[in-house]
This record gives sequence, structure tokens and C-alpha cells, in this order.
Amino acid sequence: MTSLAEPQSLDVTQIESGIEGRSPRQIFWARFKEDKAAMASVGVIAVLGLLAIFAGVISKHIVGHGPNDLFQTRMLDSFGIPKGPNSDFWLGADKSGRDVFVRLLYGARTSLLVAVVATGFAMAIGTVLGIVAGYFRGFTDTVISRSVDIVLAIPYLLFAIGIVAACGTTKEGCVGGLVEPGLSLVVFVIAIFTWPYIARIVRGSVLSIREKDFIEASRSLGAGHVRIMVREVLPTLVGPIVVYATLLVPSNILFEAALSYLGLGVPPSTPSWGQMLAEGSDIFDVAWWLMLFPGVFLLSTTLAFNLLGDGLRDALDPRADR
Repeated sequence: MTSLAEPQSLDVTQIESGIEGRSPRQIFWARFKEDKAAMASVGVIAVLGLLAIFAGVISKHIVGHGPNDLFQTRMLDSFGIPKGPNSDFWLGADKSGRDVFVRLLYGARTSLLVAVVATGFAMAIGTVLGIVAGYFRGFTDTVISRSVDIVLAIPYLLFAIGIVAACGTTKEGCVGGLVEPGLSLVVFVIAIFTWPYIARIVRGSVLSIREKDFIEASRSLGAGHVRIMVREVLPTLVGPIVVYATLLVPSNILFEAALSYLGLGVPPSTPSWGQMLAEGSDIFDVAWWLMLFPGVFLLSTTLAFNLLGDGLRDALDPRADR
């Protein structure tokens, strides 16, 4: 009579060694690096950032031209029409005989600086007001929410044009000299018209977060309102805030470009992509490079930030389909 085979014992140690735990950061990176478009956008943004940072070094030691150096005798013909790309002026010259390539590099610095700083201010204002409105609700929520609705109902481009035109007429600027004409004025205008978007998003998230069990546990332990908002609520909003910031930067770049295109942005001596597009619009038929190259830089930058924002959103959202 044959005996039944004894069941083999499971090696628990071997099974446990095959299980690898991953932190939220590792899970995020694993999901994010699968998005090829987002990874490519990181490379594009990194290159643009390096070009903006080292614009002075490139213009001085590689190209040999400054952003406002005039080469009228070399790069303007007898009719005053600028000459196109050549070995010395890689992307041609503008109507004043200035190097388009060098001005594009400095324009990247202007656009990225204005957009990032304005986005930072807008995020700070919107996050604080959104958390306060969603956490306290009631009268506080009503006041902040109605203020958001009022700002969103304003035709911001028309008001921005009016504010820039009014504050840019004198050297003192506005708000007692706090906002002076130039980059600070453009940053101020962009920030005051973009904070309501993040405030509305943050408020909606906080309304659901404040009812979670860990918030009630903090209250039961005697934590105050400020501590709960800073230590418990704010960390849970980092993901949405970062994602929306990457999506707000390109819109602010276009905002600055629109103001500069209308002649109400940065001063004429400061290169800007919008300003370059405006200068080349009237002679585009004979000097195509004046609008083509600034347009390509502007399109590439905004597209890269939008793709990065989409990639971050998908990587941070566990419900997203891959």
C-alpha cells in the first residue's frame, strides 16, 4: 500500500525576500518615468533654464554679441531691412541690427523669471486663502469665495493693460513705490489675477480633508487651528499644488508675452519673446526669422510645461490609467 506524499513546507523567508516594499516617492518616480513625453519635457525645461542662466556667458564668450549691441552697418541693408541667419548671427538680426539669438536667450531669462516668480506669489496667496476658506467655512468661506468670484469675473487682460499703463507712467510706480515699472510691475499684475484659480482648487480639497479621521484625531489631542492647517492639511495638498503650478507657469509666460507684445510689459531694453514678436510682425514677409524663432521658443516652453504638468498629475494620481 503506497503512502501519500507529504506536503512540502513553504519557505516563508524566501517568500518574504521576494516582496519589495516601495515608498510613495519610489512609486511616483516609477510611474512618472514611464511617461516619455513628461520626461522629454523635463529635458526641454532644463535646457531652457540653463540657456537662461548662462545667457550672459554664452553671449560674451561664445557669440561675442550683447543683447542690445547694434550692428546696423553689418546686418542692415541699404533699405534698412535686417539680414537673415549667417555664421556670425546664427538666427539673424532684428530691425535695429541686434543679434536675435542672444536676445532669445535673454528673453528666456525674462519669461521664465516673470512666470516662476508670479506663479510663486499666486500660489502662496491662493493656497493660504484656500486653506482658510475650506477649513473655517461659514462667513470666512463666503467672503473669500465671493472675492474669488469677483476677480474671476474681471476681464483680466483689459484690467492688466490699464494697471500697467497707469503704474508705468511714473518712476514711482504704484502702491507707494512698492511696485515699480518693469519686471516687478509685470509680476504684480500677473499674480493678482491668477491666485483665484489655485484658491478655488485648494478650498475644494480642504473641504473634504477637514472631515478626515486624522484631522479629528489632531483636534482631540489639543492641536490648534493653525497647527492643523500647517502640519496636517497643507502636506496633503502638496501634490495638487505642484501639478497646478506647472500648469500655471505656461499661462503666465503667455500672459507676460501678451503684455510685452502690446508694449506694456518689460522695458524696451529688456529682451522679451512677446516684444520680439511685436517688433517682427510688421516686416515678417521679408524677415521671417523675427517671428519664427521667438514663436518656436514660446511654443516649446509652454508645451513642455503643460506636458510636465500632465505627467505629474498622472504620476501622483493612483487612479490614473497607465
